[in-house]
Parts: sequence; structure tokens; C-alpha cells
Amino acid sequence: MPKLCGIDEAGRGPLAGDLVMAGVILNQFIEGLMDSKKLTQKKREELYEQIITTAHHHIVSFSPQEIDNNGLSYCLGKGLEAIQKALSAEIYLFDGNQTFGVLGITTMIKADTKIAEVSAASILAKVTHDRAIIKASHIYKNYGFEKHKGYGTKAHIEAIKAYGYCDLHRRSFKVKGL
Repeated sequence: MPKLCGIDEAGRGPLAGDLVMAGVILNQFIEGLMDSKKLTQKKREELYEQIITTAHHHIVSFSPQEIDNNGLSYCLGKGLEAIQKALSAEIYLFDGNQTFGVLGITTMIKADTKIAEVSAASILAKVTHDRAIIKASHIYKNYGFEKHKGYGTKAHIEAIKAYGYCDLHRRSFKVKGL
């Protein structure tokens, strides 16, 4: 069986926070892997610890400033390249339907629900993203990042209206209501 590196991202759509990408090559079966969005925070944290201690993995983050300066697609492509460089595999499978111009990447829609390696990457990316934005919520207390994780909820948009943007915000993202 060819060595498979599953790749997924978290934080593509939020108005604030990092874009996080992870690549995972599993060395053993891990019970309970699935799309990170379908797991509780507690279960994601448990699986995160199992994955980082038993699997080959690489995590890449792009700041809001990098996203604003270079564009989301550019960052996604650079993330795919960084994972290819860091992890040796025969197949690199990215959740979704775009390769962002990177050669040697295979895509599959909903791969995070079908392929264990991509599920594991989904978990690493989501936990890394959420941990970072929750930590930042202690500095930027007015925005409620710990609740919405940077996504464009009504409360988040109201906070931006009241307090303006902070360093965590992606200023290049156009938001209805602002």
C-alpha cells in the first residue's frame, strides 16, 4: 500500500486568526478519527495528543497579515508545498477540490470524512487553530474569539463595529455589515 499523507486546513473562512494546515502520515490505527467538525472539543484534544505522539506530521500556520499581503490561495499553495517538503509520501491527499497550482497533490471532496489520514490532519489543524485564537482572546478581550473562533458571527461583527479591527483581523476580507 502506498504511503499516504493526508492534508487539511482550518481557519480558511474566519475574519480573524491564522490559517493552519496540517499533513499527517499515520503509523498505526487510531480509534475515533473523523472530520474534526463532527467531534467535541474534548475528543479533538484527546485525538490530537494521540496523533502528534504516534504519527509523522507537519503543521504550517499563516498569520492574518500574511493572508492579507499574499492572498489566501497563495498561502494555501505555500502550505501544501511546505508539507510536501517536510513529509515523505507517495500520495499527498488534500481535502477539497483545488491544488492551488501545486504539483503532486491529489484532492478529494469530503476526504476528512472518508480517509483517516485526512481526518487526523483535520484534527491537528483545528486544534492548533482554536488553541491559538483562544490564547489570543485573553489579549483581545472585546471580541469574543473564544466563542466564535474568529468566524463572522453577528456578535463578532458587532464587536468589530464597536472596537474596530485588531491585529488578529484579516483586513482583506470584505464583510457584509461593515
